[in-house]
Amino acid sequence: MTTNQNLKPISATTVENTLYIGGCNTVELTQKYGTPLYVIDELTLRTMCREFKHAFAKYPNVNILYASKALATSGIFRIIHQEGVGLDVVSGGEIFTAQKAQVDFSKVLFNGNNKQLWELELAINLNIGRISVDNFNEIKLLSELANKFKKPIDILLRVTPGIDCHTHEYIQTGQLDSKFGFDLSQIDEAINDILKNPLLNLKGLHAHIGSQIFDDAGFKDEVKILVKELARINTNYNLNLNELNLGGGFGVKYTEADTPPDINKFAESIIDTLNTELNKHNLQNITIYIEPGRSLISTSGVTLYTIGSEKQVPNSRKYVSVDGGMADNPRPALYQAKYSCDIANKMNDEKSEIVTIAGKYCESGDILIQDTSLQKTCPGDILCVYNTGAYNYSMASNYSKSQKPAMVLVNNSQSDIIVYRETLEDIISRDNIPDRLK
Repeated sequence: MTTNQNLKPISATTVENTLYIGGCNTVELTQKYGTPLYVIDELTLRTMCREFKHAFAKYPNVNILYASKALATSGIFRIIHQEGVGLDVVSGGEIFTAQKAQVDFSKVLFNGNNKQLWELELAINLNIGRISVDNFNEIKLLSELANKFKKPIDILLRVTPGIDCHTHEYIQTGQLDSKFGFDLSQIDEAINDILKNPLLNLKGLHAHIGSQIFDDAGFKDEVKILVKELARINTNYNLNLNELNLGGGFGVKYTEADTPPDINKFAESIIDTLNTELNKHNLQNITIYIEPGRSLISTSGVTLYTIGSEKQVPNSRKYVSVDGGMADNPRPALYQAKYSCDIANKMNDEKSEIVTIAGKYCESGDILIQDTSLQKTCPGDILCVYNTGAYNYSMASNYSKSQKPAMVLVNNSQSDIIVYRETLEDIISRDNIPDRLK
């Protein structure tokens, strides 16, 4: 079983009825750092990086890029860099974070549907490895910037292959009606525009079909479409494009009902299809990119909360409220994401109640987990929600002027802050009262 099939971090253990992660007592972590608290298990993250590299090692030319929008901090980027994994970034902020983390920018790809001029300039000045071009306006901008800086820019062309990957509509990206990339019918026009400027160095094609995918059928279809299109382009334009970015989207286990595939079997299926299609179209020495984000970071993360008030609705649900909610994890409210949890200080107790975990914010939709089995709760208990490494901190907000939580990295019984908790002063640090109001 590979790590993406785990519900909990690799290092999670129970000692005297208490949850330990990375050799650290989670209750003591909350006493030291407060709650809500994001906790990242370093062992799980490093293991996932190695599992992906091993799974795709059967193909000779492969680059693993961490899709950093899942969780982008300088500490996380340092670990990713140390494990020999590159980055897929989608904003100037992520590029700046990568710069501060001193990563290898030759292994960084800049992706996104509306890159700003300053972001592109920053990427080019840092000698970013690849820019995935998303639209005609971006081709024009990049051509102007290549001329301005008098330097070649290596690019991929992002396409929408028209694949429905059977996931939530908000996290589908490869279907025909998508804000991302060029429709297959637009590729020739895009290539003609690119070829007008010899400083734009087109290397290949890029696609991403979605996220939280459990079935390899969509990836196999994607490979077939991209390889066929790459062969057609090379023939028609007398080019030698030799790179295919297949994106990411590999699923993880949020609840016991989830059955994500073993990443080794997933990789084997993709590589077998790729080799078949490359032989079919007489293509050789093709480099592929794989962009796991959620599947690299999600399982390594948990969020710890302190339980507060409880409410039993007559003849209905019991609500258990925690000191966080949609501000530190908006996913349940956004697209009905499901999670699993335990009382960290009652791990061996029987799960004797069915409760709904409510957030503290003044929204009826601020429900973290609905109707879950849980140990009997009391105010002051510590709730651990699993698999929160991806898209929790990265989507967190200051809703209701809440302070964003701290994040700690745990390993070998040691804990280190990698994101400090915001203070009250932090959350008003950008506020300003004009002189005319004073």
